[in-house]
Amino acid sequence: VIGRVARWQGQQRVGVVVDGCPAGLALCEEDIQTYLNRRKPGQSRFTTMRQESDQVEILSGVFEGKTTGTPISLLVRNTDQRSHDYSSIMDIYRPGHADYTFDEKYGFRDYRGGGRSSGRETIGRVAAGAIAAKLLESLGVTVTAYARSIGPVEISMDRFDLEAASENKVCMPDREAAKEAESYLEQMLEDQDSVGGVVECVITGLPAGIGEPVFEKLDARLAHAEMSVGAVKGVEIGDGFEAAKAVGSVNNDDFCRNADGTIGKRTNHSGGILGGMSDGSPIVLRAAFKPTPSISRPQQTVNRAGEEVETVIKGRHDPIIVPRAVVVVETMAAFTAADLMLQNAVAKLDNVRKVYER
Repeated sequence: VIGRVARWQGQQRVGVVVDGCPAGLALCEEDIQTYLNRRKPGQSRFTTMRQESDQVEILSGVFEGKTTGTPISLLVRNTDQRSHDYSSIMDIYRPGHADYTFDEKYGFRDYRGGGRSSGRETIGRVAAGAIAAKLLESLGVTVTAYARSIGPVEISMDRFDLEAASENKVCMPDREAAKEAESYLEQMLEDQDSVGGVVECVITGLPAGIGEPVFEKLDARLAHAEMSVGAVKGVEIGDGFEAAKAVGSVNNDDFCRNADGTIGKRTNHSGGILGGMSDGSPIVLRAAFKPTPSISRPQQTVNRAGEEVETVIKGRHDPIIVPRAVVVVETMAAFTAADLMLQNAVAKLDNVRKVYER
């Protein structure tokens, strides 16, 4: 998947090209729009008040409602860009942002917002992942993500209700935790501060053997995909860091024979991955998001001349990224899984024979 951000005629547009999607997949703009609507800004007071319709256009790769096997080009036009909101920070390095590192690498930076280190860039990821999710669905694989924690507030698995995640403003599958998180966010808004959180993602229906044993491990590819999202600072699979505190007799997942005669596991500490390959259990991963670096309270920094200055960041920014990032984590996991499933189709000679033998 190749994501591109391009500007034409002074108006920013976000484009993405998806290559490698098989021909014959039923696909329309609404399939993609459903996912883009989930990351759209302005849906609650806990997200940026920027108003964007984020309407997707399919430019190529689809004919009469089916993919053609050629690259799929998608375009989303920006309608609420305010470059002047960023003019006050053109010569300073904002704390927590990539201003300084871009300057050091390239010798200049585009301070207007919406560039490669902006959350706006995730439009391409979500659009591409929506196509992958449609492909996975046709293969009996589902990918679901939700907010596991926001700041110090974490969901209780005893109260887990996936439907609740679509009913509250923070995407938490726990109504009680959601109310507590919203109250906490109200306090953060009053304090002119921001907060981070954890998004959990579960892939079900993925057959055993997907992934590679060394450099293209399923867990490594998933971690790479999620860590490439700008605000993610950590990824764990299964028990993750908690596994470091466990003993082998507890951490090992005992194999068993399921009622239908298939091989399964009694527990899933591994998060559905063994030796870099799926083991048939649900894939469980979590991505940790840092607090939004753009906050309204004064911060200390330096400018391009090396002078120490105080700055207050203006503009429209999310006090928390997590609710809008849920669909980003989900779609990044989707096209990672889809990519490896397509690769796995030629792992056995018998599979190749099924395609070419008459």
